[in-house]
Amino acid sequence: MKSMLRLTAVTLIALGALTGCAQTVNFEPAADAKNPGCAEIMVRLPETVGDLPLRETNSQGTGAWGTPDASVLLRCGVAIPDRASILPCVLVENVYWLRDDADAPNYVFTTYGREPATEVIVNRDKVSPGSALFELVDAVESTTETAQCTEIEDSLGAPTQTETPTTPAP
Repeated sequence: MKSMLRLTAVTLIALGALTGCAQTVNFEPAADAKNPGCAEIMVRLPETVGDLPLRETNSQGTGAWGTPDASVLLRCGVAIPDRASILPCVLVENVYWLRDDADAPNYVFTTYGREPATEVIVNRDKVSPGSALFELVDAVESTTETAQCTEIEDSLGAPTQTETPTTPAP
């Protein structure tokens, strides 16, 4: 199912290049898109990401940027990543992201230790992934932190790097 959602998102990015106009971006919402935490993210989405304008989407808990093609896609309410994930972790300010570059140049970043979890797909040929995540961090930071990565591959604006997982007090 997760692979199908990614394939759909990657297809949307590719099809966007063919449309030539800023139509509504169509893609399926995540299973937990109705989570109140997703609403908090949606009201904080920036008008631009990497100079790409925010687009209208047809699904709850989603965001898209770029014209004519949607080069940055956001989906809130995705499955929470497994703590045993082997994907590299990057820290952008106070938000940990797992990076999956298997579909390069489309990089999939999924929040780690945040509920609800959020997925961002960035077409690296159109916008810098670091820049896109940095611009989205204020919106995503509104979610509840539940854990931190134990190893960090890269960080942007990180106050500190931790070597052991921690769980905030309730």
